[in-house]
Amino acid sequence: MKPVDLAKKLRREPVFDPAALDRGKAVLMAAIGQDVEPRRRPTIVPQVPYQDVGAALAFLERAFGFREILTTRLVGEGGVIGHALVEFGDGVIGIGTQGAHGAISPKRGGIESQYISVYVADVDAHHQQALAAGSRIASGPHDDFGGVRAYEALDLEGHRWRFHNFSRPLVRTDRRITPPVTPRP
Repeated sequence: MKPVDLAKKLRREPVFDPAALDRGKAVLMAAIGQDVEPRRRPTIVPQVPYQDVGAALAFLERAFGFREILTTRLVGEGGVIGHALVEFGDGVIGIGTQGAHGAISPKRGGIESQYISVYVADVDAHHQQALAAGSRIASGPHDDFGGVRAYEALDLEGHRWRFHNFSRPLVRTDRRITPPVTPRP
């Protein structure tokens, strides 16, 4: 039962049984506790440099469906956003000013130095959203090997993003593949 429904039910009762109130309170507190449980933090957070972090945040939300984690925003002098985290599904990416730690935007550097893979449920619908928001499409939706459907887009500063679906479920395992040892001559 939702907390709001429980509160409505208790308000309608003309006489409150103390035991019922205690049970109701326990249910309500458990529901509230579930809503505010902290999520597990990611252990790896790629950082992507931008000349204009504010514009990048707006674009990534509008075009690709990312959502800013508002509590992570760092604002410097003059109200300039210096850093923020965005999330998509269970992934997190840092968006920061270029020059930090030597990283520069492709807009300034003139070359793409990496791409970021993002798994989406519906590649074609996501592609339409990106197009509608003004994304430059580097490679339209297509089927790759292994049954993967994908497309690639460039954001407002030239970072390459590859959006694709899972071709098969990922299974975690403790087994590691050891590369063969090549004998020395």
